[in-house]
Amino acid sequence: MRRPLTELQVIARHTIARGNEDQVYALLPGLIRGARSEPGNLAFDAYPALDDPSNYILLERYTSREAFAEHRETAHFKAIMLGKILPLLANRVIEQYDVVE
Repeated sequence: MRRPLTELQVIARHTIARGNEDQVYALLPGLIRGARSEPGNLAFDAYPALDDPSNYILLERYTSREAFAEHRETAHFKAIMLGKILPLLANRVIEQYDVVE
């Protein structure tokens, strides 16, 4: 029997369009700081791929699915991710997982 699950793990896989790597990596610290300040955020970290700096993942953990939805409505998400980083990406895949504890 499955127990009710509350926390949410998000894996955002980003591929930066060639030539935009420096711009994206300069923007990520502001996004990370903003996300970590959210009351429903438990973790928010960026990990560049070892073999290709145009690829990185964001590992994000939230107290609930609602907290993730609230994250996507914040000013820093809209300004930094949607307004500045997203136009510099070649590809973006978002995966969501329930956390089993």
